[in-house]
Amino acid sequence: MTETAPLTTVPHQTAPPERPAVRPTVLARRAARVLAVNRIGGATVPARSLYPHQWSWDSAFIAIGLRHRFPLRAQQELETLLAAQWEDGRVPHIVFNPVVPRGAYFPSPDFWRSSDAGRPAGAPRERETSGIVQPPVHALAAWLVHRADPELSRRRAFLARAYPRLAAWHAYLADRRDLGGHGLATCVHPWEPGMDNSPCWDAPLTRVPPAPRGSFRRADLDHGAPADRPTDLDYGRYVRLAADYRDSGYHDGSAFAFAVEDPGFNALLTASEHALADIARELGLGHRRAAHEERARRLTGAMVRRLWSPESGQFLPRDLVAGALVAERSAAGLLPLAVPGLPAAVAAALVRTAAGPHFALGAGIGMVPSYDLRGRAFDRHRYWRGPAWFNVNWVLEHGLRRHGYAGRADALRAAMLTHADTTGFAEYLDPVTGEARGALDFGWTAALTLDLLATRGEPWTGGQPPEVSSSASEPTAAQA
Repeated sequence: MTETAPLTTVPHQTAPPERPAVRPTVLARRAARVLAVNRIGGATVPARSLYPHQWSWDSAFIAIGLRHRFPLRAQQELETLLAAQWEDGRVPHIVFNPVVPRGAYFPSPDFWRSSDAGRPAGAPRERETSGIVQPPVHALAAWLVHRADPELSRRRAFLARAYPRLAAWHAYLADRRDLGGHGLATCVHPWEPGMDNSPCWDAPLTRVPPAPRGSFRRADLDHGAPADRPTDLDYGRYVRLAADYRDSGYHDGSAFAFAVEDPGFNALLTASEHALADIARELGLGHRRAAHEERARRLTGAMVRRLWSPESGQFLPRDLVAGALVAERSAAGLLPLAVPGLPAAVAAALVRTAAGPHFALGAGIGMVPSYDLRGRAFDRHRYWRGPAWFNVNWVLEHGLRRHGYAGRADALRAAMLTHADTTGFAEYLDPVTGEARGALDFGWTAALTLDLLATRGEPWTGGQPPEVSSSASEPTAAQA
């Protein structure tokens, strides 16, 4: 693997470069056009060439953007995904489009064999899916979609139909995926936390023998530069883990070589649990609302107990096999900032870390990288090993605003809109230069652009943001 050397200095004290002014109406029209081009049936694919199927957390973010212009399509986006839910409650990370040739993407339906191998777990027989999951943003998306057009939502009984499926999804994560027994959901494959190729997974993956060379063909390299994608060694390990899980019948009681409590995954689960409480209230299910609020409190407490690192000033993943925190800084460790009820001291420390030399929030291109700028494996271009991603920064923008850092949130919002505009809605960016990387006309980049243009200061769930002066609450110490 050819890596870019870690940065020894970060220009977080310098003023960001001048950026062209964003024309909101034009930008919104272009973003809507991207979502129209990526629409296939009842779903929106992330990018037609590289990702021609429906992805789980992509569709949640896409629905959040669609709600502002096409609320019916936003509801249908989530309904299409949830229609492929397994009987055990899991929402698969890919729902395959049957008209796409099998060789266009790997791992293909022939690899996952969900309707056969997944039968013990209740995989649907009429739809082919993957067998793993992605971060549970769906209840949050459903709540925000409802709020965009409550009349349409109530007329279609959108929440009434979605709620049982969303509740079953969360119950699956709380029960079958609490492999550590401490109240947090466990990821059993690096693709599940969403940050697939993060250096956080390097050490856990050393336990996994790769699938034999020649046993699979990487279709991703047909559309992306090899220097941007995971290495063949890492990809072989991903394939091995997925094949072993498939061959177990997707059984969650197995002994997993990779088992990690990820802070980003659990932060989004907690935010969505708060959203489930709001949905239950809307449906008149007071007892269920209280249960969801209590589970959200327990999740927040477990994250702080299990994953918070005072020395790092952020949350870290916990490797259940090794029995220790993973000593790598990724942006996933900042995402709990968006959780309602996070202790104020923890939130302040997260902002100090985000603004310090490891992530340089507000400096350079203005967006947070996916991995530590000073980390041993920092790579400006390689997938999730440094590039800045729009969905991650969208979550952080909300977290900053929720905890009263309005000035920083406004600056991050402006940077995201500028880069979406100038890069053609790129999948991700070089965190130093802002150069577009990955696919262009990317679904969640366009969708979250629409959301940023339409909202500012609107709380997702769990009450209003605190009334704090943006200047008085800004942290001043750069955490080393």
